[in-house]
Amino acid sequence: MTFIARAAGAFLPLVLLLPLPAIAQESCFVQASAADQPQYARPDDPWIYRGTDIPEDENWLFGELPTGLRYAVRQNDVPPCQMSLRVRIDAGSLHENDAERGYAHLLEHMVFRESSTFGPGEAIPHFQRLGASFGFDTNATTSPTATTFKLDLPNANRTTMDDSVRRFAGMVAAPTLSSANLAADLPIVLAERRESAGAQRRVADQTTATFFAGQRLAERSPIGTAEALEAATQESVRAFHRRWYRPENAVVVLVGDADPQVLAAMVERHFADWRGEGPLTPAPDFGDPQAPAGADGENPVGELTVIVEPGQPRGLTYAIMRPWVEVVDNLEYNRQNLLGSVATAVVNRRLENRARAGGSYLFAGVQRDKISRSVDGTFVTFAPLTEDWEAALVDVRGVIADALASPPSQAEIDQAVASFDVAFVDSVEQSRIQAGSLLADDITNAVDIREAVASPETFLEVFRSIAPRFTPEQVQDATRELFQGEVIRGVMMVPAPGEVTEAELRTALSAPVVASDDARDNTAAVNFADLPAIGEPAAPTAVQPLGVLGAERLTFANGVRALILGRDNEPGRVTVRVRFGDGMAGVAADEGVYAELGELALVNSGIGPLGQNDLDRLAADLKVGFDFDIGEGAFTFQGLTRQEDLEEQLYLFAAKLAMPSWDPAPFERARASALIAYESYGRDPNGVLNRDLEWLLHDRDPRYATADAATLRAATPEQFRAVWERLLAQGPVEVDVFGDIDRQATIDALSRTFGALADRTPVTAVAAPDAGFPAGGPDATTLTHSGDPDQAAALIAWPLGGGSEGIVQSRKLDLLAQVFSNRLLDGLRERAGAAYTPFATSSWPLDRPDGGYLFALVQIEPSLLPAFFDEAEEIASDLATNGPTADELERVIEPARQYLLRAQTGHTFWLNQLQGAAFDTNRLVYLPSIFRDVDEATPAELQALAQRYLSARPGWRLQVVPAAASTAAPAAAAAGR
Repeated sequence: MTFIARAAGAFLPLVLLLPLPAIAQESCFVQASAADQPQYARPDDPWIYRGTDIPEDENWLFGELPTGLRYAVRQNDVPPCQMSLRVRIDAGSLHENDAERGYAHLLEHMVFRESSTFGPGEAIPHFQRLGASFGFDTNATTSPTATTFKLDLPNANRTTMDDSVRRFAGMVAAPTLSSANLAADLPIVLAERRESAGAQRRVADQTTATFFAGQRLAERSPIGTAEALEAATQESVRAFHRRWYRPENAVVVLVGDADPQVLAAMVERHFADWRGEGPLTPAPDFGDPQAPAGADGENPVGELTVIVEPGQPRGLTYAIMRPWVEVVDNLEYNRQNLLGSVATAVVNRRLENRARAGGSYLFAGVQRDKISRSVDGTFVTFAPLTEDWEAALVDVRGVIADALASPPSQAEIDQAVASFDVAFVDSVEQSRIQAGSLLADDITNAVDIREAVASPETFLEVFRSIAPRFTPEQVQDATRELFQGEVIRGVMMVPAPGEVTEAELRTALSAPVVASDDARDNTAAVNFADLPAIGEPAAPTAVQPLGVLGAERLTFANGVRALILGRDNEPGRVTVRVRFGDGMAGVAADEGVYAELGELALVNSGIGPLGQNDLDRLAADLKVGFDFDIGEGAFTFQGLTRQEDLEEQLYLFAAKLAMPSWDPAPFERARASALIAYESYGRDPNGVLNRDLEWLLHDRDPRYATADAATLRAATPEQFRAVWERLLAQGPVEVDVFGDIDRQATIDALSRTFGALADRTPVTAVAAPDAGFPAGGPDATTLTHSGDPDQAAALIAWPLGGGSEGIVQSRKLDLLAQVFSNRLLDGLRERAGAAYTPFATSSWPLDRPDGGYLFALVQIEPSLLPAFFDEAEEIASDLATNGPTADELERVIEPARQYLLRAQTGHTFWLNQLQGAAFDTNRLVYLPSIFRDVDEATPAELQALAQRYLSARPGWRLQVVPAAASTAAPAAAAAGR
């Protein structure tokens, strides 16, 4: 049973006191006419509910054409005026024969290339002109079991909806599978395959081969094989399409702001003529996991693999495998699933408790998953802290054995049940603002797993109906079911040969296990009412209207300021964001390692008398969150909550500033995690970029350097505390509370929490390098990786500025970067087939006066590095000389315009625009022009920006090449660390 949320009108027109442009849209609802009479809609026999007692979600209208094509349509206006179309073909990589490995994915590309409804290369630009961004709104995915084509079309009306359905019908039913188009798409697919290669794919391939040994899934990754792809011909690709792309294998989902009769009629009109050729080919047998010869109930350990990947962290996953069986998706089946989910949560909580208490593993988890209609498996995964993987395995198996041997406590069950109940209640509250795109995805996901769909109300009702079953005995029974199975397989990854053999792994997995109850936690839940107060409550000294949607600014005597904005179009959803201090600008030159570890450990180090486990128990029946981010000019806490839990959410954040705890265990765990991760960075171009790019773009500022092993080992919990005590205590605080709030209750909660903080102290000046940007020129800084010899990455970057005075300019620079990105895509991908995902992006930090940049990035073969730099420089030069064409500009303006129209219906859009405005009036001053700055941008303006930033100085070049090729890399200047 898959979630489907009810959706109703949730669009709140803008009523602004500031002279903002009228960017709100009129109602887009398309009424049914006499012509909208679908013949094959079956409200009395919805195909997805056949054979089940799950209550039907009557918001959906289901139909089935005589050809076998099934459809589901639904009215939805979230976001307003958007249409979400999905065409799912029940054919993925598992449907390929040995000579076709990769064809399903190749065909996904070719469907977009040319068809009966699009000329060569016309599809993506066409939808961009309608406001659909490539990759986000227009996309497709290939899995082992299906290929799904997606379109989320903004600003949709009857004409554009109908035409888009017509065009997608032509794309999937009649693509132009010519030799010329094959020649155009094959290099792109091979480039995608190359970019996804390396250690991660090798590990994935070996893992899949082990877990699914003897089944089709073992050797049919959607990315395919180079041999099969390079041997593809026009005839062989057409044969694959003819065999599987048939209406009997298709499901069309259409969600939009229109009467369901209108949507159903569109589907029927444009898909009715699609016919399959010849008899229907049955899907192949995906196979079942089979116990190996000689295995029995006493020793069921089967296939095992030890993967050696230098630099990769140690990890072990073993699985209890059962055959996948198509179930009767009824209410009792889902009740059992919910019992299993609670049982899994109890086991995972214990595994986490053991890790926190000094266990021999960094993390561990249990998950039951039904994979690709091939396996029903329970997977146990952990990462040992050291080379002593056997001790970690004993720890993990001991926790699981205890869960199997003895029932959990009622307190453990109640904590898990409370967390689920909060999540289900929240889903019900959010149901009427569920996005149409997610609703459409839910149907295709349900079809994929061969189950029905249900509303959040149904799920909550079913969950609460089984409250009497949440007993220690029944949860233990569900736990035992998780670990029942006749096939056990495992994969271990190690960084060096000789650490472990398959025989040693088999012995360890087959050894008797001793149950350990150390991880049980029966401590009573903590009550917020028992916690120490932040301080003496203090009401704001001033409350002033911002002039935007009723937003207000609150000023407190202690230096704290707050912005509050109430909107009732997102029921039960409140975002709290706390900005404080100076961010990276307040970190000293020698404190970079503590900033890095702070992102991993600060939240978990506790508050007041509470440690991590206390906080988990405290929040079990609450909707609260605690994310932490370090920005260029501010630190940020953020949590998603609801009005009834708002004061608790504010308390958690305020207490972190007022009474932080310094449990060293989270620090030690974060350091262990960073040490394990560091060695993996140099194994492929992406890893190198993740490790070094920010450091290099900041002209080797040591604060931005990823800490190496020696630096991490030298870091101490005591110094971590000293650094973060200073950073938490100083600088201004802005608290932003946006969403479905009660105004007075919010002000009162702020008064009791942030208003009660001690006076904030000024930021202490620290020794830090001056902000800079690396010098550009024809020579590229060269870094190396130790991975595959055909992988490289290249980047060219130009410095921009920063600061809130440049907000208007930053919006137009985003458009310039998108034009640059489209040209890269057209040049390197569509014409040359040299790269799969070249792109350009811009950054303009608002919290500091500099530090922005625009860069273009590509993954590419090492021999093509000069071609990328030439292409990028040519684009930059031409944009500065001639500017973008009118059509190029429209292809980026319309998606940006439609994004604004969609995003401004949510409170987080306004939060993102107004954050910082409590202290920086520019955020407010430049808000009125946000739509105009995008909508009225001209080619001349973007040309002027290209002249100012892209041609005024040479771009800085970076290339990441295979280590063996570094001495021969073109235009290279080595970079040391």
